[in-house]
Amino acid sequence: MNKSVFAQQALLAEGWARDVLIDIDDKGRFGRITTGVSRGDASVAAGPVLPGMANVHSHAFQRALAGYTERAGPNEDSFWTWREAMYRFVSRLSPDQLEAISQQLFIEMLKQGYTSVGEFHYVHHGSDGVPYDDPTEMSERVISAARQVGLAITHLPVLYGFGGFAGAPLTETQKRFHNNPDALLRIVETLRYRHREDAGVRIGVAPHSLRAVTQNTLETMISDLHKIDETAPIHIHVAEQEKEVADCLAWSGKRPVEWLFEHANPDRRWCLIHATHTTNEELKRMAKSGVVVGICPTTEANLGDGLFPFRAYLDVGGAFAVGSDSHVSTSPVEELRWLEYGQRLATQRRNIAALPGRPSAGGSLWQSASTGGAQALARPTGAIAEGLQADLIVLDGSHANVAGRWDDDILDGLIFAGNDRLVRDVMVGGTWCIADGHHAMESAAAKNYGCAVAALLS
Repeated sequence: MNKSVFAQQALLAEGWARDVLIDIDDKGRFGRITTGVSRGDASVAAGPVLPGMANVHSHAFQRALAGYTERAGPNEDSFWTWREAMYRFVSRLSPDQLEAISQQLFIEMLKQGYTSVGEFHYVHHGSDGVPYDDPTEMSERVISAARQVGLAITHLPVLYGFGGFAGAPLTETQKRFHNNPDALLRIVETLRYRHREDAGVRIGVAPHSLRAVTQNTLETMISDLHKIDETAPIHIHVAEQEKEVADCLAWSGKRPVEWLFEHANPDRRWCLIHATHTTNEELKRMAKSGVVVGICPTTEANLGDGLFPFRAYLDVGGAFAVGSDSHVSTSPVEELRWLEYGQRLATQRRNIAALPGRPSAGGSLWQSASTGGAQALARPTGAIAEGLQADLIVLDGSHANVAGRWDDDILDGLIFAGNDRLVRDVMVGGTWCIADGHHAMESAAAKNYGCAVAALLS
């Protein structure tokens, strides 16, 4: 049965509009959108309406580690010492615990305005490294958690074959992650078949990083993937840490992004996660190729990664999106705010994200990230436009940070005026998942999450 929503203000694909009637068809897609009209029989949005935001990079299990690795060790702490703590944690993770953590996380994402997630999934096997009877067991737990709560998911099974550059062997703590290209693509094919009727599930792949693959396994996986789905999204961690860049240079004589473009030819299907340490020439190459850079500012700050050269990338026309990665924050507002603020601190300038013809930093950030996120997750979303999936969020129009504001002033207020959650209602694929700031499953999910974390951290 078709439904419709009336908004006094809505951010459409072509820009802000007033008195907007948004029809939604029985397949959960946007139908006719008319402006300057009366509400008729439509339900009325309580505040400004925005396109939902894509979270392009998530390791769901790491939600249970947020705030748990913030004590100094005996030696200097870094990404690499954090990684060892994460490995110790994940060695105990069960399928039930993963599902409970994922469900809590995905409800939190919805309540903050994310309507889809890219799950970069590498915990495939049992704690001893032996595959489950169903090799997709852990993948299915994450997908189930997302779909139970209503979040759309692009699931990205990870190719993780080696422990370092030049085919270094995996450590004991990495054996849960191992797959070769054939085994990984069997997971992909199984998941694609099982979820073929669900518009809220998309399946891609993720070579974990250049240090976790070889040229041969990367080329094999991509070639074989194209035989299954030529449009499947491909995500990869790249150039996150300076040590990674130095190790790649020592191995190949090339920087990570440079090597990737010479050997894998990334295009619009690809999302390069982090790409923090890149040269101007690499930025130009990324922008020209059409890839999306997945920037995760709160995690990159938490882990001490460094700052992506954002303004230089915008200047060459690069596409970007945001992700919550390790989930020290689950708010797209905070990711976008710190994407901008990091650049302000580095350059001693303001309004870095503003684009020609759009002087609002908040407006430029939200619309560009939602469009880039849709591309990265290979989902027909990213804007309120006829034929796209009906993903939208409704802000609390009475909140002091948006009340009385119009157009991009709303987005500037949302992103830069404070830390209160302004999201009131959330729709994914034509279904309301959040109503008046709440999810129907939030109490049960929180209880299950608490039990899982208590067991894991005991």
